[in-house]
Amino acid sequence: MDTIVALATPPGRSAIGLVRLSGPSVREILRALVADQIDFAAAHPLLRNIVDPRTGDLLDRSIVTYFAAPRSFTGEDVLEISCHGSPLILRRLIDAAIYLGARLADPGEFTLRALGNGKMNLSQAEAIRDLINARSDAALRQAFRQMNGELARRLQPFKDQLVALIVRFESAIEFVEDDLPQVETNRVVKALQTLIADISSLAATFDAGHLVRDGVKVTVTGSPNAGKSSIFNRLLGLDRSIVTAVPGTTRDTLSETTTIGGMPVTFTDTAGIRETKDEIERLGVSRTERAMGDADLLLVVIDGSIEIQPDDLELLRKTEDRRRVLALNKSDLAEFSNHLTDRVNGHSPTVVVSAKTGAGVDQLQQEIVSQFASLDEHEGLLITDARHYDLLSRTRDELESTARLIKSGTGEEIVLTGLHNALRLLDEITGETTTEDILTQIFLTFCIGK
Repeated sequence: MDTIVALATPPGRSAIGLVRLSGPSVREILRALVADQIDFAAAHPLLRNIVDPRTGDLLDRSIVTYFAAPRSFTGEDVLEISCHGSPLILRRLIDAAIYLGARLADPGEFTLRALGNGKMNLSQAEAIRDLINARSDAALRQAFRQMNGELARRLQPFKDQLVALIVRFESAIEFVEDDLPQVETNRVVKALQTLIADISSLAATFDAGHLVRDGVKVTVTGSPNAGKSSIFNRLLGLDRSIVTAVPGTTRDTLSETTTIGGMPVTFTDTAGIRETKDEIERLGVSRTERAMGDADLLLVVIDGSIEIQPDDLELLRKTEDRRRVLALNKSDLAEFSNHLTDRVNGHSPTVVVSAKTGAGVDQLQQEIVSQFASLDEHEGLLITDARHYDLLSRTRDELESTARLIKSGTGEEIVLTGLHNALRLLDEITGETTTEDILTQIFLTFCIGK
């Protein structure tokens, strides 16, 4: 195993920059960088001059911290150098480490080595990435739960039950000439049904979990000239989308992310929905429909200065089963009709706003966030990763298929195949059976230096 080096703090100027190394050559590299003897038994930070091994020039006066294997993050010898956050100093320090035999680390390679050396399981490693990327308090809490091994502990009883069932069927093949008695078959099927219910219950938390981790996607939709782009700009607090008085100005989707009440929200402005012969506008409407399909919430904007239009009524009808908030816009105009509120209020939460003056926009933001208020009420573990959800769903499907085979009297060898497959899928969540290709895909999403 070679020695790796990377910048562990964000690029750019800062008060402090951290360079991290891990591998078998850490001690030799540290001695060369400080040109001095180091007491490697002293497990505390040391203030040292860092010199360029090629020229002897002073690079910086820094704090060096050595962590001896296996009592380190990666399980290998690890060195962390905290120096002044000048990009030039940091680059020269990394160049010096490479000159002394280290190589630049790949994305997530420090964490990958920690995984390989048994310092954590795969779900804990993924939680480190989620912790760094967390954009809300709820996301932080879930990342900490997973990083502390709660997901692995939650899965362990499922694995224990599967192992017990596998042992039962393996024993039947080895020592019993006849098929399992009906009483025993019923007992096994009941145990499988309980296991299926428990796994399904855990997988179902992904509905809330992915919103906690990734944030909420809100698509702004409505008829042309209802003021969608103006509302979009007001919600973001900047002029991001082009606004004109010409209906159909917006031809494509445009997305921006902001934070409302501590919750990350991605707003997508869309083309107005109407029948049109304009080919470009038709493409825009098609993209609008896709954005609506992907949204967690629809913000339907209606022009309150005119009588409600057939296109508005059709849009309300098509989206009546979706989570949505209605924005009755243009309240600043003399033509604004309050009676329209009564016409649309029965459909969904409705907020009267003026994109021109900003009146009602704060209330609109609060109404959007309130639709997801329950996310902060979850105290238990949530499945936040799509990979974990997919593996749990496949495990459930495998067990349901196995239960049907047992009921139909299928032989133990076939039943065992399904049980082993289910156990393998659960093991993939924590990394016991994950292939190298999958690991590569996962760790490519990590930042370099972690």
